[in-house]
Amino acid sequence: MLAAALIVLAAAYLARERARDTLAQGALTDARLRASLLDSEIARFRLLPLALGDDRDVAATLAGTPGASEALDRKLEALARTTGAAVIYLVDRSGRAVAASNWRTPASFVGQDYGFRRYVRDARRVGVAAQFARGTVSRQPGLYLARRTGAGGVVVVKLVFDQVERDWARAGGDTFVRDANGVVVVSSRPAWRFAATRALPPALLAAMRAEASLPAGALRRLPPAPDNVAATVATAQPGWTLTLRRATGPAAWAAARNAAIGAGLALLALAALLWGLRQRIDLTRRRTAELEDAVAARTGELTREMDERAASEARAADLREALRQANRLATLGQVTASVAHETAQPVAAIRTFAQTSAVLLDRGDTGAVRDNLAAIARLSDRIGAVTQELRGFARRRAGTLRPVALAEVIDGAVLILKEQLRTVTLVRDPVEPALLVMGGRVRLEQVLVNVLQNAIEALADAPGPRIALQLRVEAARVVLAVEDNGPGIAEAVAARLFTPFVTSRSDGLGLGLVIAHDIMVELGGTLRHLPLASGARFEIEMVPA
Repeated sequence: MLAAALIVLAAAYLARERARDTLAQGALTDARLRASLLDSEIARFRLLPLALGDDRDVAATLAGTPGASEALDRKLEALARTTGAAVIYLVDRSGRAVAASNWRTPASFVGQDYGFRRYVRDARRVGVAAQFARGTVSRQPGLYLARRTGAGGVVVVKLVFDQVERDWARAGGDTFVRDANGVVVVSSRPAWRFAATRALPPALLAAMRAEASLPAGALRRLPPAPDNVAATVATAQPGWTLTLRRATGPAAWAAARNAAIGAGLALLALAALLWGLRQRIDLTRRRTAELEDAVAARTGELTREMDERAASEARAADLREALRQANRLATLGQVTASVAHETAQPVAAIRTFAQTSAVLLDRGDTGAVRDNLAAIARLSDRIGAVTQELRGFARRRAGTLRPVALAEVIDGAVLILKEQLRTVTLVRDPVEPALLVMGGRVRLEQVLVNVLQNAIEALADAPGPRIALQLRVEAARVVLAVEDNGPGIAEAVAARLFTPFVTSRSDGLGLGLVIAHDIMVELGGTLRHLPLASGARFEIEMVPA
């Protein structure tokens, strides 16, 4: 009997440990998924302060321009409504909020002093800052992302994680995120927010209570959970880690109970077999039948449990694949617009060469057809190179600078736009073949094609359309100017010409000049617009080799 009891206890213990290991592995997978959800929520808002830093309404408000703060209030209100940010506001040099997205509400931030806030001080000192704190006006905790503007102000975006916390709570288990000091900032249990996961020095406690405007009772110790499995993973937010706790009691004890039952049944079967050897044949048959029935019932239960577990794992796999697919689609969406914009003209040129080749074949002019096919091959290579360059541009890599013949760059751009240039008069300054500039041929062609394409489209309805390519060579720079006699660029558009998605065309993306400007900056030069009385002039400044 003692040996049987030991066997049952050993089986129960091993089953319980296996169940804990399975739960721990599942908790680690779920923790990674939840950390990805949190990271994606923060990433949606991280670039918003950067985009607003150079906004003209922000600069005008900080400069005290009459009516600018009211216009900025409305713009921030629309941005907050569109992006789902809790609040977006601007702090001036004195630390006072001068514009806010909640300017209409009784709890408006406008006029409030935020100079004492750590995220404001840090942003002024180092340029960017982030702090999780409790609102001094709304009393609602959230993550504050701050960035210093060029005019000395600070743009702040506040994020709240109520929806993320509710999603975690519905998914089961206890989820919480702690900062570098071990303080809980986001949790599926709101009561745990601002609880400390470890002992903190009194001086640090006092500083945190003052800087984060914490409520009474904050920074208490988080209750331990000795009978739980826990998985901890890092998040993209510096210093933040996410922990998922799952109760092991019910599952582990159920596994132990099932193992004990199985071991007991096995022992009963063995006892029945031994007993049957000593009993009559009919008693042996009866015992065997009872045992078979019990084993069949238990087997059915185990089969159902295995099916349910397999279905649960399949659902988790579907969720992981959905997250991967969402990430792939988000990355594809960021590159597609640039690829379409940069390859549209080479594709159009290839189509024109192909159509011309059909006519030339009918005429028997095989030499011209070969020239067209060679041009198509060069344009195809250029599309591949443009795609590679755009991939590097999307990753913000500077690439290798090397000497490039400017004449080849101009010839390549004119080749791409050959069909569109038939409708305008193109006047070119002579360019020496030996004139070299620093950069990459494809990237410089991208810039010139963008500028020429804009000029061609601007001249669509202009009488006597004309484009001039003017070259100016100086000791420290080479300037290629593109000037047209079109209607010019409206002053309101010109002020934000190199801002993403700003365009005067109804079918434009507003990306071409932004990409061209960034390419020139990476190559050590610049792209600028010079206003004229009539028409438009763009200057591409390059570094001589």
